[in-house]
Amino acid sequence: MTLSLPIFLDNHSTTPVDPRVLEAMLPYFTERFGNAASRSHSFGWLAEKAVERGREQIAALIGADPREIVFTSGATESNNLAIKGVAWMHHPRGNHLITAATEHHAVLDPLKRLQRDRFEVTVLPVDRYGRVDPAGVQDAITDRTILISVMVANNEVGTLQPIARIAGLARERGILFHCDAAQAVGRIPVDVHGLGVDLASLSAHKLYGPKGVGALFVRRGQPLVRLAPLLDGGGHERGLRSGTLPVPLIVGFGEACRICMGEMPREAARIEALRERLREGLFSGLPEVTLNGHPTQRLPGNLNVSFAGVESDALVTRVGDVAVSSGSACTSASVEPSHVLRAMGVPEELAHASIRFGLGRFTTDEEIDHAVRTFVEQVTQLRRIRAAPDRTPSSARQVEAG
Repeated sequence: MTLSLPIFLDNHSTTPVDPRVLEAMLPYFTERFGNAASRSHSFGWLAEKAVERGREQIAALIGADPREIVFTSGATESNNLAIKGVAWMHHPRGNHLITAATEHHAVLDPLKRLQRDRFEVTVLPVDRYGRVDPAGVQDAITDRTILISVMVANNEVGTLQPIARIAGLARERGILFHCDAAQAVGRIPVDVHGLGVDLASLSAHKLYGPKGVGALFVRRGQPLVRLAPLLDGGGHERGLRSGTLPVPLIVGFGEACRICMGEMPREAARIEALRERLREGLFSGLPEVTLNGHPTQRLPGNLNVSFAGVESDALVTRVGDVAVSSGSACTSASVEPSHVLRAMGVPEELAHASIRFGLGRFTTDEEIDHAVRTFVEQVTQLRRIRAAPDRTPSSARQVEAG
């Protein structure tokens, strides 16, 4: 296969829309453009039918009932609706929430907002692999705890959390459990009822669907999961999320889930093999390379490594035809080291030297081999530059210092 540059190895930030998804969406921008809430004519009926089909496809991927799917603009809104919705609705009986230090900012920031409104938040530490100890969760629970929120898979280091065990602890105490599942759904099997979660956030653009649409799984049954809505106006989505539904995006979200459901086992195995090819190439071609995250309990397409003696920002600039990340997409503008790596106890120098590779559906063997060659060459050059003696005359250094 001919190698085409540039190469995209940042599939945790987003994924390209699968051509099959785009094909399914296109008619709903033109001839099937109706509003799904318009139930007095055929245009609205067609749109409503398309929305419900998408709802069914999404629910099928995560083992849910279609009535448990609430559409949002993405996982960030879903996280906010779950966290603030529980806090506002259940405040009379408790004001304590629990989370982990390695959560996405779309979870941590809403919790910080609630802290300013006199809610109490416990942020649990993680081990050196980024995993939460369920015993620590149990110790943190109080009589005022109303929500525990722990993500399924970390967006930076790919570590998988012991979700079923934590959810079980929450269920025993009558506490609602939420997980940000955006990085996991479509990449690994996620059965929300099997895991025992009450709320789960999803995003279409992480699984080869369009940007701008997501969902919140809200468990039905007893005990009832009750949320206060973030938005008022129209009562859409059973009153939990008002606003005209983006029918083309929902169609694409549903089709992306349908494809994942059929192809995920084979696809995950292929991507994991490519990840190991990348890892072996980097570790055999370079000394002083450190793996960040759990060695086995991680997403199949995630590889996060630190190259000692190299600034990750400089390295990203030099490997211009290989798109990777020096952190999560939401924090790439920050000069601070990753809060995830800090929480895992990674030394600051190595945290500043970390690169996140995200492999996906369209990654090829040729692209991985090119990435290995490129990174081995550029890391080697940067280390030589750093090790080279400073030949600037001492008089010039004194002038610069003055």
